[in-house]
Amino acid sequence: MQLPTADGTLYTYKPSKGSTFVIPDRPFQSRIAFSAAHVVSDPFANTDPLNNAQIDWEGTLAYRHHLWSLGLGVAEAMDTAQRGMGLNWEMAKELILRSVAEAKSVNGRIACGAGTDHLLPGKEVTIENCIQAYEEQCEFVESAGGQIILMASRALAACAKGPEDYERVYNHILQKVSKPVILHWLGDMFDPALTGYWGHTDLDQAMDVCLRVIQANADKVDGIKISLLDEEKEILMRRKLPEGVKMYTGDDFNYARLIQGDELGHSHALLGIFDAIAPAASAALHTLDEGDLQTYHKLLEKTVPLSRHIFQAPTYAYKTGIVFMAYLNGHQSHFRMIGGAEGSRSLIHLSELFVLADQAGLLTDPDLAVKRMKLVTELSGIV
Repeated sequence: MQLPTADGTLYTYKPSKGSTFVIPDRPFQSRIAFSAAHVVSDPFANTDPLNNAQIDWEGTLAYRHHLWSLGLGVAEAMDTAQRGMGLNWEMAKELILRSVAEAKSVNGRIACGAGTDHLLPGKEVTIENCIQAYEEQCEFVESAGGQIILMASRALAACAKGPEDYERVYNHILQKVSKPVILHWLGDMFDPALTGYWGHTDLDQAMDVCLRVIQANADKVDGIKISLLDEEKEILMRRKLPEGVKMYTGDDFNYARLIQGDELGHSHALLGIFDAIAPAASAALHTLDEGDLQTYHKLLEKTVPLSRHIFQAPTYAYKTGIVFMAYLNGHQSHFRMIGGAEGSRSLIHLSELFVLADQAGLLTDPDLAVKRMKLVTELSGIV
């Protein structure tokens, strides 16, 4: 097939024959692993795709069953599902209700994002408004039967005057939840509106604030997912966590090493990239359970170039690559996204993604993937 390069020329690429991942039918033993999951849009909905996109529920829930079948938990209604970037709170509520019900039907693990995204940032928004918004969403997730992932708040980032406001909000919410939650520290590379979260732009100072919150509420914190794309900061924070509080890596650049860990500990996983590399991730985690580090690295290290490509700047556009992988692998019949986000990456980017996915053995049906990749290139004028 013909693929384009950045200088405008074409080259011939011949895909491999694909790979088969051996996945034992048993739970992971040494790590907890969540995949943040994307949503499938309804391409036939006669609505404005930018402001009123609709979800294909059959396709969306089928993909969650795919993840559960591989032994992965589902992190629902997170940024991978375009939360706050196409998926509003009203849509997220239905997604959470449906996904929790499906999880119960197969005894699948699920945790759900609770934030303040129904509260638009503005000059009139107060800290008390942020508390009330968090309370509403947390109560909804718990009533649905899901574990809470306490997401970072754009509204709080906009109205907080300093670290004490963050501590006030988080201490209040954590004392009210009935079961331990997973905190989520999302870096500004994923969402620029979260710049200066925890009251500091300096990551070490911000980490100190976050750790104070965790230490004050350790019995209500299952763990924390940090998505800073900074391996050293994650390891530093991991070593400072109170006993029993887990680190869930959200580092889509360095996950292989962080999940393996070192002599002082390891990270569990709550990753957007696991949506795209689910079979390889599952197989690798099983080999880690068996102590086979050579095979673990052989499986996961092949996926890292693909992940770094998908999550390249602007990082928040990574959802396009996640959905494109699902399209190439036949998990959905089309390459359309809510919010029209399929247009957030260039043809050059998607072409390189195709090659990297093939090199990682992640095109489960190479013939289908080639057919679909050709459709995309033909739409751009490559015959």
